Amino acid sequence: YASFAMASIGNAVSSPMVILAPKTKTKKKHFVQQKVKVFRASDPVLSVFMWGVNHSINDLNQVPVPVMLLPDDFKANTKIKVNNHFFNKENLPGHFKFKEYCPQVFRNLRERFGIEDLDYQVSLTRSPPVRGGDAQGEGILLTSYDRTLVIKQISSEDVADMHGILSEYHQHIVKCHGSTLLPQFLGMYRVGVENEETYLIVMRNMFSHRLVVHRKYDLKGSLVSREASDKERVKELPTYKDMDFRNNMQKVYVNEEQKEKVMEKLNRDVEFLVKLKIMDYSLLLGIHDLGRAEREEEEGEEPSIEEDGETENGLMQVPNACSYSTSPEGIAGYMASCKPLGPGEFDPYVDVYAIRSAPGAPQKEVYFMGLIDVLTQYDTKKKAAHAAKTVKHGAGAEISTVHPEQYAKRFRDFIANIFAYGGKLGGAVLPMTNYLNLSNKKSWLFTGY
Repeated sequence: YASFAMASIGNAVSSPMVILAPKTKTKKKHFVQQKVKVFRASDPVLSVFMWGVNHSINDLNQVPVPVMLLPDDFKANTKIKVNNHFFNKENLPGHFKFKEYCPQVFRNLRERFGIEDLDYQVSLTRSPPVRGGDAQGEGILLTSYDRTLVIKQISSEDVADMHGILSEYHQHIVKCHGSTLLPQFLGMYRVGVENEETYLIVMRNMFSHRLVVHRKYDLKGSLVSREASDKERVKELPTYKDMDFRNNMQKVYVNEEQKEKVMEKLNRDVEFLVKLKIMDYSLLLGIHDLGRAEREEEEGEEPSIEEDGETENGLMQVPNACSYSTSPEGIAGYMASCKPLGPGEFDPYVDVYAIRSAPGAPQKEVYFMGLIDVLTQYDTKKKAAHAAKTVKHGAGAEISTVHPEQYAKRFRDFIANIFAYGGKLGGAVLPMTNYLNLSNKKSWLFTGY
């Protein structure tokens, strides 16, 4: 661990200069002052998280990118302990700890997902993330201020599970060139404040940073106990389930080529999950209704972003990219005023989980589809649950707790049937296999209808 001395630099925004004092006292390492303006949050855990991410990215920028990842990189971590800390006392606690897991691995994953470290830093630290109020029983659920990233509280067991699959997950992302429906894991951290430790994982937001999601489904391919509760239904944006999907006669209106692309990704990802004996995952489906969005705009009704706590679904005005010169603007910042997007338009390099409905569909919609809850492995708990449900429902019933292979087959069969063809696709489908090496990101946009 290290102690830090911090000083306010100049009379601009206070920027700490950090001096690392190792236990040996033989050598001092000076860190460059931060280049990104960091606002502190009122919540101490959040403040330390923002401080830690900012410090971590600054540190990584001083280290050359390794030619290749080594086995030790998948076990590595960096730890910082701050004591007797006087800088920015109003917002940061006097004693705190920050730990980053496998920094070089997540750095490499961010690159493969087309996310620059400086943009990642800005999206997480320029303004405090927004806390969701709908996460009872799940701990903290946050969305970055520009709505491009989700920060989720996880358990220490989840951290261990993540370590267990990280090497295979990285190999999978390399093989599929970042084209996946799996969560895009971008960083994993531990924050220690007042002897309490909070574990956080950062992922790309599966929903849009600007298009409002009007309906939301969590689909597992099981019909037993898979219906939204009355309590859930009264929320502004309820999470509906498999039975609701069937009862509402909901469909995803795409053409055959779009369906094949989605199913190809899904089959590849599900095979990976089966290999790791992972199950109980869901397909998260969000639906943006263009007609409803246009009506709300005409009526001057601003969609509520925070009432329900589903902060990933709000319409967020991102900063004006062209007004900040060449400084990093966050993951979606460059788009803001350089090329305004019209109704139902999105940038496929930011909203990577998005697909628009095919022309001829009953409604003009944009769909967001991704796999969630992918850290549940088939262990003794699941075996016990399976035995109990078999006794209750009978051996042939469609229960949600089954073996990974059975779960995968049932899941794939169900998802293959959620699609309906809405006519021929108008315009070309952009390649989604690689988000890197783009000469001009601004021009790669899906057009409207």
